[in-house]
Amino acid sequence: MDQPVALSDQPHQHVTFADGMALECGARLARLTVAYRTYGTLNAARSNAVLVCHALTGDQYVAETHPITGKPGWWDQVVGPGRPVDTDRFFVICANVLGGCMGSTGPRSPRDGSAGETSTPSAPTPSPPWGTDFPPVTIRDMVRAQHRLVTHLGIARLFAVIGGSMGGMQVLQWAADYPDMVFAALPIASAAYHSAQNIAFNEVGRQAIFADPDWQGGRYWVSGRVPARGLAVARMCAHITYLSEQALTRKFGRRLQTAPKDSQEAISLFGDMFEVESYLHHQGSTFVSRFDANSYLTITRAMDYFDLAADHGGDLASAFRGTRTRFLLVSFTSDWLFPTAESRSVARALNRAGANVSFVEIASDKGHDAFLLDEPDFHRTLAGFLSGCAAHAKL
Repeated sequence: MDQPVALSDQPHQHVTFADGMALECGARLARLTVAYRTYGTLNAARSNAVLVCHALTGDQYVAETHPITGKPGWWDQVVGPGRPVDTDRFFVICANVLGGCMGSTGPRSPRDGSAGETSTPSAPTPSPPWGTDFPPVTIRDMVRAQHRLVTHLGIARLFAVIGGSMGGMQVLQWAADYPDMVFAALPIASAAYHSAQNIAFNEVGRQAIFADPDWQGGRYWVSGRVPARGLAVARMCAHITYLSEQALTRKFGRRLQTAPKDSQEAISLFGDMFEVESYLHHQGSTFVSRFDANSYLTITRAMDYFDLAADHGGDLASAFRGTRTRFLLVSFTSDWLFPTAESRSVARALNRAGANVSFVEIASDKGHDAFLLDEPDFHRTLAGFLSGCAAHAKL
C-alpha cells in the first residue's frame, strides 16, 4: 500500500472569505476557503469564462500536472489549447469543491477557519481539523461556494458551466439557482438525483472506511494514522461502477496475474489471482495517496442528498421555468451508474420548461468513465456545441 502524503502540506491557489458562509443544514462556516486553478485569459468584456465542475474524486487540477500524483490533469483531453474547451478562446476556472481535501474548506480544515500554519513562539497552536464534526454539505452549498469565487474574480456571467457525474449535478444546480449567470450548461453523464442503487454503493464504501481500525472514529490524524485499507476498498468498490462489463472484459477478461507453471502448482487462495484484481488494488492504493477519508464521507453524502426536483415541489421542470440558458446533455450507452434514461428525464423536464436543450447519447463501451477518456464523438459534440454557443454569444 502506498504511503499517504500530508495533503494539507501542498500549496494551492486559493481565496479566503473572512465572512464565511451559511450552509443548508443550518450551520455556518466562520471562514470559507476555495482552492482553484485557472487556464487561458479572461477577455476584456469578461464574457468568455467557463467553469468546470469536478466529479467525486476529482479536484481543481483539470488541465495540468497534478502536484501530488504527478499525473496529467484529469480532463486534459478536453481542456487546453485547441481542445474542445479551448483555452486559447476561453478562460477556464476549476475549483476544489466545498468539503474537498485539495485546499478548499473541508474536514481537514482547522475548525477556527485559520490557514493552519505551523505554530511559533509568538503565534498560538493551530486549531485542530474538523474531522467528522465538519457540517454536512450539499451540492447547492458547493455551488454557492463556487459562486463566491466567480464573483470574486469579477465575472458577472459565465459563458458555460460544464461537468460530468457529480460535476453534472453542480451544473444543474448552477442553472437552477443562477440562471441569469449561465449562458450555456453542459451536464454530462449525470442526473437530477442520486438513485437508490448509487446511494447503496456509496454506503458500502463508507462502511469500509468505518470498519478500518485506523479510522478511529474519524480522528485518525491524532495518532498520525490513515484508514488506508478502508479508503482503498471504498475506491475499489466505486471504481467498478465507473466501468462497464465490456470494458472490464476487453481489458482483463479472466486472465491470471501469475499463471501456474504447470497444472500441479497450487494457486494461492488469497493472492492476486486475476489481472482485474491487481488493477483494482492499484486503483485503491493510489487513491489513498491523494484523498482524505473524511472528505470522501462528506462528498458521497452530498451526492446522496442531491434531488433537484425535491427542492421544487417534486417538479423538475419548475427548477428551470423561464430559463434562457442553452443546455447540452450527454450520456453514454454503457453507463449503468448514470444511465441514459436519467439524462433523458432531465431533457424532458427542460423541454416542459421551454428551455433550449440538446441531448446526445454517445455509443461507447467504456462505462461511466467514458466522459474522462478518449471518446472522439463526445469531444466533437462538445466542441461543436461550444462553438455554436460562442458564435451566438459573439465571442
